[in-house]
Amino acid sequence: MSSPDPHVSDKRSRATQDENRPEHGDGAPGVRRPRNPDGPRRPSPVIAVTGAATGVGAALVSRLAASDEVKQVVAIDERRGDCAAAQWHILDVRDPAIAEKLRGADVVVHLALDLDLETDPAARTAYNVRGTQTVLTAAAAAGVHRVVLCTSTMVYGALPDNDIPLAEDSELRATAEATGVGDLLEIERLGRRAPRAHPGLNVTVVRPAVLVGGTDTALTRYFESPRLLVVAGSRPTWQFCHVEDLVSALEYAALEKVEGELAVGCEGWLEQEEVEELSGIRRMELPSAVALGAAARLHRIGLTPSPAGDLAYTMHPWVVSVSGLHAAGWRPRWTNEEVLAELLQEVAGRHTVAGRRLGRRDAATAAGAAGATVALLGAAAAVRLARKRRGI
Repeated sequence: MSSPDPHVSDKRSRATQDENRPEHGDGAPGVRRPRNPDGPRRPSPVIAVTGAATGVGAALVSRLAASDEVKQVVAIDERRGDCAAAQWHILDVRDPAIAEKLRGADVVVHLALDLDLETDPAARTAYNVRGTQTVLTAAAAAGVHRVVLCTSTMVYGALPDNDIPLAEDSELRATAEATGVGDLLEIERLGRRAPRAHPGLNVTVVRPAVLVGGTDTALTRYFESPRLLVVAGSRPTWQFCHVEDLVSALEYAALEKVEGELAVGCEGWLEQEEVEELSGIRRMELPSAVALGAAARLHRIGLTPSPAGDLAYTMHPWVVSVSGLHAAGWRPRWTNEEVLAELLQEVAGRHTVAGRRLGRRDAATAAGAAGATVALLGAAAAVRLARKRRGI
């Protein structure tokens, strides 16, 4: 099946969306400002952002620096970023000296996380957990009254009995078996403990759905494969979040227009069949035992960066209602269809099998090699299991 022209569908969908979207007084996409001209005006806050030089952090710093609702932006990273309007401090977020750099800030948005697929898992966890611990403690010591943490809707877990959609206050049932999810669960635990350890400190958690827009994750690499792996009997559902929408939601939280534990993403979700139709990529369907067994073995022998736990997020539903932000007046700028089209443009020309990027020379045989590897590993596992049961 040929892929639809993403430019055409994007323009048509965006035009319809813009016709129905309320006007925003400051021109900020996706955020409706509460208007209370007769009420008291809250003093403009000083907002600090960690992980400020790249990615989501850089986008948020630029947005906050351009806002007339923000007094000053303090940007913290291990190197200087491009926003000249911010006050820059160059240091590692695990350095206790960060407390002095946060003095005078009203809010800290902590975005200094390492979720790179290629990073050593132990080093990644050490950085993420220690960094969050240090920022929370330093923020309290510096008199900061709010910290905004950013995790993922992956913390809810991808399970066959999940409601569609999940409520934001649903139990977090994820395990540490998927890339980085153990770190995110620990970050959330630290966030829940912090107000008890530091009375007066508010911790707000923002959980984006599958993030798209210059990102590289196991879930975005899923769309770089020559075939979309589908486990027989599963029901995948897809909810995306564009980086622009995440940044506007983080701004909303930083300006104290919303608090608590909040999901952010597009309205609704896409079923697997819709994803295949929109993408034009055909599926490769495998039995659960074959797919899971092969994924575990490929990861164990170092052929793929993604552990078997990542596969659950392409098997079972984990879409979440974005009710908290909606109640506060926030709306996403992007639809799931638009974000998928953007993702497909980003990954065009990349070739990934089982989470591992391939060079152009390998791409021609990628689909066959992937299928053969998965099938052979799965068959070998089945033979071993049968022998074990017979006592051979």
